Amino acid sequence: MTLQETLNSEYQISFEEAQATAKIVDDLAEAEQKLKNLERQIKALGPINLDAIAQFDEVNERFTFLSSQKDDLLEAKNLLLSTIDDMNDEVKIRFKTSFDAIRESFKTTFAQMFVSGLADLELTSDNLLEAGVEIKVQPPGKKLSSLNLMSGGEKALTALALIFAILRVRTVPFVVLDEVEAALDEANVKRFGDYMNHFDNSNQFIVVTHRRGTMAAAGSMYGVTMADAGVSKMISVKLDSAIN
Repeated sequence: MTLQETLNSEYQISFEEAQATAKIVDDLAEAEQKLKNLERQIKALGPINLDAIAQFDEVNERFTFLSSQKDDLLEAKNLLLSTIDDMNDEVKIRFKTSFDAIRESFKTTFAQMFVSGLADLELTSDNLLEAGVEIKVQPPGKKLSSLNLMSGGEKALTALALIFAILRVRTVPFVVLDEVEAALDEANVKRFGDYMNHFDNSNQFIVVTHRRGTMAAAGSMYGVTMADAGVSKMISVKLDSAIN
């Protein structure tokens, strides 16, 4: 093997490059030892990856892109968390405002529905986003107690008082009630029917009922009857017109 071939195969340089970088060696044995050490170090590095630079550029470009995406996601996350905090603050303010208004309204409607008595709404926790609402009531002639300790009729009348309290604070176009007064005695049924007429036209009640007291308070009645076997018939009566 010629010197040129040796330089090309073992050191990957040309004769001219070797000649240009050659230096005079004073100690040949020492130079040969250094050469062997360098050869071992080069072999220890393993084969040269000629695509390493291109692969590095590709990976680096991907890393830069993902880093940018990460920054965008973190910014979006922080913005979302900030928005959630703002919404929670707004929810707390609105809930507390509505709760206080309904609480005062409930005290009034309860006393009106029961003719007398005391009632209150209490939050079960200081955390407004997780708090429940406990109903405390004192019907006429009884001790202040929880709603769970009341009779069925008292519970129904209290629930109606709470519904009416909410409607006094926030009106809705239509209110649908399905036999809500079924557990009430006749006196309280009449009181229930009369109370619905205290609301103005901003609230319209649609009530499913079998109680005469409720029917007597209605402006219009709609019913289904079976005149012939298997044939249903719808009837309607405007009580105001009928009375007049």
